Amino acid sequence: MTPKPAAAAVRATVYGYPRQGQHRELKKAVEGYWKGRVTAEALRETAAELRRTNWRQLAEAGIDEVPTGDFSYYDHVLDTSVMVGAIPARHRAAVDADALDGYFAMARGTQDVAPLEMTKWFDTNYHYLVPELGPDTVFTADSAKQVAELTEALAQGHTARPVLVGPVTYLLLAKPAPGVPADFEPLTLLDRLLPVYASVLADLRAAGAEWVQLDEPALVQDRTPAELNAAARAYRELGAPANRPKLLVASYFGRLGEALPVLAAAPVEGLGLDFTDSGAANLDDLAAAGGLPGKRLVAGVVNGRNIWINDYQKSLTTLGTLLGLADRVDVAASCSLLHVPLDASAERDIDPQVRRWLAFARQKTREIAVLARGLARGTDAIAPELAANRADLASRAGSALTHDPAVRARTAAVTDADGRRAQPYPERALAQRAHLGLPLLPTTTIGSFPQTDELRVARADLRAGRIDAAGYEERIRAEIGEVISFQEKTGLDVLVHGEPERNDMVQYFAEQLTGYLATQHGWVQSYGTRYVRPPVLAGDISRPEPMTVRWTSYAQSLTPKPVKGMLTGPVTMLAWSFVRDDQPLGETARQVALALRDEVDDLEAAGTSVIQVDEPALRETLPLRAADHAAYLAWATESFRLTTSGVRPGTQIHTHMCYAEFGDIVQAIDDLDADVISLEATRSHMQVARELAAHGYPREAGPGVWDIHSPRIPSTREAADLLRTGLEAIPADRLWVNPDCGLKTRGWPETRASLEHLVAAAREIRAELPPADRA
Repeated sequence: MTPKPAAAAVRATVYGYPRQGQHRELKKAVEGYWKGRVTAEALRETAAELRRTNWRQLAEAGIDEVPTGDFSYYDHVLDTSVMVGAIPARHRAAVDADALDGYFAMARGTQDVAPLEMTKWFDTNYHYLVPELGPDTVFTADSAKQVAELTEALAQGHTARPVLVGPVTYLLLAKPAPGVPADFEPLTLLDRLLPVYASVLADLRAAGAEWVQLDEPALVQDRTPAELNAAARAYRELGAPANRPKLLVASYFGRLGEALPVLAAAPVEGLGLDFTDSGAANLDDLAAAGGLPGKRLVAGVVNGRNIWINDYQKSLTTLGTLLGLADRVDVAASCSLLHVPLDASAERDIDPQVRRWLAFARQKTREIAVLARGLARGTDAIAPELAANRADLASRAGSALTHDPAVRARTAAVTDADGRRAQPYPERALAQRAHLGLPLLPTTTIGSFPQTDELRVARADLRAGRIDAAGYEERIRAEIGEVISFQEKTGLDVLVHGEPERNDMVQYFAEQLTGYLATQHGWVQSYGTRYVRPPVLAGDISRPEPMTVRWTSYAQSLTPKPVKGMLTGPVTMLAWSFVRDDQPLGETARQVALALRDEVDDLEAAGTSVIQVDEPALRETLPLRAADHAAYLAWATESFRLTTSGVRPGTQIHTHMCYAEFGDIVQAIDDLDADVISLEATRSHMQVARELAAHGYPREAGPGVWDIHSPRIPSTREAADLLRTGLEAIPADRLWVNPDCGLKTRGWPETRASLEHLVAAAREIRAELPPADRA
């Protein structure tokens, strides 16, 4: 179907844009501020220049209405906590003394004060800082940031729309503050919060805002009648004042479902909906509900989370249908472009034809503008763009990269037996204990050790030709030797080689597997100043040769203690990549699992007795609707078992997960059938240990006792106290002692001190155990 030209003017817009800058200027400025090398004023000027650049790029691409308020020094949910005055009591003095330093203290903690908990933003790889609320929370409006950024954009001549996290989503993302009963529901604070939002909206209207966007992605999840009633009440109240801007309530990441009629009936002027594959049902639901008469519809038809080019004809068909369902239809990405890299044209190492299949943030803004023009003026106005788009889509579909007959034959031959260990866990546990001879409460780390400046320089020198491969490998050998020596001296029981050769836990493997493309500039924010370069999973996957065996074997040759082989699991290889969208995810996961299975088998054959296959993304990739969980978890857990089930009973399989809510996937964790699992637990005060116990989890577990995403050095007492809490849920013969996550982002001084304290805590607790337990 070719849409007729729209009667009303069509705007092109986005919900948000990457914050970091072309060369990660924000990361460098913030980290420079933390180290005292950049002043607060210089940091603010860098941020202002990045905002100016972003708005200019958007306008030049044809975006008619730019977002403001989406920029953040660290996290937009933390910014919302500041906006509504929800500052934890332990951070209040720091915030009062210096707002910027207090802000970063909430994000990162200090030596004396713990940071806010951090977890995944819905089913993405972005992390947000969890608001801490309680019955005594007092909200106060602070609109300074939002007003200032709107004023900047207006002064530069842009039509601007402030973007705020909506009040319902904010409360649904929050948790009870420390000391508040666990059954406290932050949503009960809604009536207290709404006047604060109304005050901020009034300030934005006074500053010149015509529209303000309120993001409510939590409403695409399963919601109770009480939660839906709260949403109705929230927008009934926010829609009432006369001195407010027009309100655009935006949802994304999927189908709005039962919340759609609630928002459609609310006294707001517009809705933003996801119409990409994840939200395709929104089209039928909207038609069934009678559309949005008299309202603005912002149609998210360009995928804001993946990097493949848009299918213009498909999107125009959707947009043409939507023209009859709303008073006005505008064109947007499905969500903020925060989740994709900045500019695909910078990727000069990717074949030019393949590069034409990719759309990063700057390319997506042009796609949105093209679609808006086609919707407004008809397809003849974009005929050249349509022809080029058809050619690029055909090029991808017909490429040999996307179809390898040998890989497809192997996946088709997989049987149920291939995904099951030959022996039950109790038999394996006896064999492993006899083989490994580990003490009670064995100590280990998650895998990576600090990525020092020297290692980064070595990689840069290798790329620039200043050293050859032999010189680079000599540096890696020296680093592994230092890491092994340190672990032996510290008294750790199961060692790691430290991963000095790895740039990233996914990219390192992707660069050695067929079917993957690596980017040079494809940085995406994970949290704070932590950016990753997700590889592009473009075609069928296989492993030409071993990827980790040489370095693991070398590390093992330096010590009599067991050294873990370290791999990234198939689900995480998908979740932390930009994955192909032309076949089911389960099929792609099976391909990756078989490639990794070959690596596991080779590690075992080389003498590696402990192999860790990390799956931190298992929970984050869980679909947002419960009805979709079972199908996802079936292929996700099968792919892990397919990776690990070919080993002997005496080979101990570990896995690791971090920074997610684990309670609703404990059965899936059990279904992985790993011998040992390590999990983030410090900021949540061992909650996951209690969840495992409640489930009756039968295998060994290491809930973390050191929060490695903070620069704090935990004392021996802190670690010991956490272990005592862990022992209330997990028996001593099944409890491991480890940090929350890998140590790549930490410095050596804090790593040394923290691991020494961790080992001392384990020894202290061992000594406290009854003799029968120590036997």
